[in-house]
Formats: sequence, structure tokens, C-alpha cells
Amino acid sequence: MSPRLSIVIPALDEAAGIGATLAALAPLRAAGHELIVVDGGSRDGTPVAAQPLADRVLVAARGRAVQMNAGAGAASGDVLVFLHADTRLPAGADRAVLDGLAASGTSWGRFDVRIEGRSPLLALVAWLMNRRSRLTGIATGDQAMFVTRAAFAAVGGFPALALMEDIALSKRLKRVSPPLCLRTRIVTSGRRWESRGVVRTIVLMWWLRLRYFLGASPEHLRRIYYG
Repeated sequence: MSPRLSIVIPALDEAAGIGATLAALAPLRAAGHELIVVDGGSRDGTPVAAQPLADRVLVAARGRAVQMNAGAGAASGDVLVFLHADTRLPAGADRAVLDGLAASGTSWGRFDVRIEGRSPLLALVAWLMNRRSRLTGIATGDQAMFVTRAAFAAVGGFPALALMEDIALSKRLKRVSPPLCLRTRIVTSGRRWESRGVVRTIVLMWWLRLRYFLGASPEHLRRIYYG
């Protein structure tokens, strides 16, 4: 049998958009890949909206790391793809991931990203994100990280952190192999940047990452990030 993807989507109060996200993934589901939505306690009916368009809808404790680990534990595919609920994969994403991993001999990776929104600064944010990731070998959740089930299990999954779980997982996975940095672009929403102000969000995220690398508690950083 051909290798399969399990696409794991952590969600919280995403009823307004989860249907469109899953509908865009319908061709991958029709090709035999698996869609798993893991809800973190939504109050807006997100699980109900997701149910008809996903293979499994799970409920877990709130927190992306916990939710994504729950989805990975229920997955049956050969490669796990962790996708934010406001992000769209490109056409042919399955072949890009599976063929890329096979050809490179790597165990994990991520896509380049384009951020969708009104501000022209979002193009700069995406360029910086993609460039930084190539230089450091660190991926973020906005880039739709993917990893073989074997490598994910070998490193123990996402650390149970309140924030920066994607950076922590990248550091673990770098011990297994370098990342596959696909130039194929996913499209993610710029709502987070635009709601707070693009420049302010850029400064905040860089400051939080610096604090994290200097040893600050992820729980403390989460409180700052979410206000």
C-alpha cells in the first residue's frame, strides 16, 4: 500500500472556518489520507461542524501540544501533518511530503508559508519566517510541520508546553535528521498579526522566542502572549 498522511488539526472555537478548511482537504481524504480534528473545548460547535468532513473528531484538554499529541495517538497514517485550522495546504501536498521525505532521506519537515491578509508587511513576515527556518532548522506550527510516525514516537511527541511546543519539537527532531524545507507554499491567515498590529506582533514573537531560549517558563510566556 502507498504511504498515507494523517492530517491532525487542533481547533478551538473555529466553527466559522473549520468547514472550509476541511472541505479544502477533501481531495486528500478522497485519495485515502486521514483527517483528524482535535477540539480543545470549543463553545461554538466546532466539533459538530467538523464531524461530517473529518475521519475522526476528538476532544482533548485545551492546548495545542496536548491536542496534537492526542491526534497523533489516534492516527493510522505513516506521516503526521500538523495543520492549523486557519491554514490551507497546496494542491499535491501529499506527493510533496511523501516524495520529498523519500528522496531526501529525512524524517520530518515543513512548508514555506504565505500569510494572507491586508497588510503588505505580511509578505515580509512570511519571508523572514521561511528564511529563519532554513537557517536554524527550526519550524513553527504556521508552516504545517510533518513527521514520520516513527520519528515522532522516537522523540516522544510534542513536549507538554503551554507555548513554543513547535520549537521544542523541532529541536528534538533535529537530533533525528535535518528538516526537509519544502519551497511549496501553504497559505495561512494573517488574522493573528492584523488583530494586534503586524509590527507589534513581530516584536512580541521575537521577544517571546528570545525569552524562551534564555530559559523563561512557557507558561509565563503563554500568559504574556494571550494577554
